Amino acid sequence: MSVVGRMAAAALAALIWGFPALAEDVTLTSRDKSIELTGTLLTFDGEFYRVDTEYGILTVDASGVTCDGPGCPSLGPYVAELTISGARNMGAVLFPALVEGFALRQGYALKREELRGIGTLYTLLEGNNGQELARVTIKQSTSSEGFADLLSQEADMVLSMRQASTRERSMARDAGLGDLRIARQSRVIALDALVPIVSPGNPVSRLSISQLAAIYAGKIKNWKELGGEDAPITPYMMDIEEGFSPVFMQDVISAQGVSLSDKVLFHPTSSALADAIARDPFGIAITTFTERGNGEVVELSGGCGFSVHASRASIKSEDYPLTMPMYLYLPERRLPLIGRELLDYLRTESAQFVTRRARFVDQALTGQPLRAQGDRFANAVTAAGSEIALEDLKGMVSALTGKERLSISFRFEGGSTRLDAPSRSNVALLAEALENGRFDGKRLSFIGFSDGQGDAAQNLTLSRKRAMRVKDLVMGELEAFNADRVTLLVEGFGEAMPMACDDSAWGRGVNRRVEIWLD
Repeated sequence: MSVVGRMAAAALAALIWGFPALAEDVTLTSRDKSIELTGTLLTFDGEFYRVDTEYGILTVDASGVTCDGPGCPSLGPYVAELTISGARNMGAVLFPALVEGFALRQGYALKREELRGIGTLYTLLEGNNGQELARVTIKQSTSSEGFADLLSQEADMVLSMRQASTRERSMARDAGLGDLRIARQSRVIALDALVPIVSPGNPVSRLSISQLAAIYAGKIKNWKELGGEDAPITPYMMDIEEGFSPVFMQDVISAQGVSLSDKVLFHPTSSALADAIARDPFGIAITTFTERGNGEVVELSGGCGFSVHASRASIKSEDYPLTMPMYLYLPERRLPLIGRELLDYLRTESAQFVTRRARFVDQALTGQPLRAQGDRFANAVTAAGSEIALEDLKGMVSALTGKERLSISFRFEGGSTRLDAPSRSNVALLAEALENGRFDGKRLSFIGFSDGQGDAAQNLTLSRKRAMRVKDLVMGELEAFNADRVTLLVEGFGEAMPMACDDSAWGRGVNRRVEIWLD
């Protein structure tokens, strides 16, 4: 059965039969005997019962009721069960490192067991007496399989290298799992990026997105067409359903309106791709920034001559066009306490340190001074024309002098004022930093930029509106914040500092952004 078919069957099964592991009847009675609920026990997390009743699925505080029936949990010590399923790229290294970091921070003892053909099982134990507290299973498969497991109630969290599809969101909503688009149910836990790599010594060091797509579509077949040697190009990529391949197919192949050539050679892992390039002087592979091996990374450019180099800084700020957020998706239900604590931990500086140690790009907020951003200002001068005068550029430089840019950006879905998925996650990150006093006594400027399409004056106005929109969203996320502690400002510079060429959809999307500057 296909993954989509499995998802549909699983969602239907969940609606008809409930959760197989705990599909037994219970009766919950309030302490004063005035209320009685009967239904099928779905989950119990040590604090709350989740029961499918004639009134729908209800969550009931265990401290206020007694439980009777074959489905009632034992009265022994509660052991939380968490299953995290999805992309092998995340489940093999990143999430295990985060679970181990969480256990260390909380003072839990940890036992690790490799499950052949499945992934990793962690058992968390109380450090003092060795009592078992939780079992965390990390299933390594694909993003699609992770969503299928969520729909079939076989997973509590999904690790995904891509956003949930429209079909997956719809099926999750129909199965009572909530809206996977909202920030409460999806977050970015780390960043990576797609990069083209070639053999060291290959003279081709820069490609446009359209040229890259043409190589993988079989339209460009010889390096001579790109300024290289007279030799045939051998394109490599990861198996089509694995890891980051669906992202490449969507953001490069489909976005450029081409189809994948049957000459592309596939490998099952990133390390296998790096090995292939090491052996093949005329090969090119699409892999990830964190697993590029000894291959030479090719810069991406546009028709206007701007190029963006993949670096930790450009990936963290999502200025690099093929930045790849690594998502964690959650159903709309209460997790066990230890699961909620794990989610809180993922936002901490400790978790960001662990992410860096695992060689992924973290989300810790860092600053970059104006003097370290020469390429951006060179692009601004290059792009200046009749609508953006030298005086406009001088005004922008004057306004930014003495400030540093934070490593966080906000971008918008195409043709919309709605933030894209990574930016919705960034709202929570910035709000948390404000509430924690990270910027007390500072001035924080929300500065908007636009693409170069249309009238420059209108773009200037639009960039300010976008900056105000982001500021309002961040303020709306704050719960215990004293506005006197930080000065929040809004500014817009329109199309004055492009990051990429406007001759492609991805270039325009990169240019439409809100940056955060600090002084």
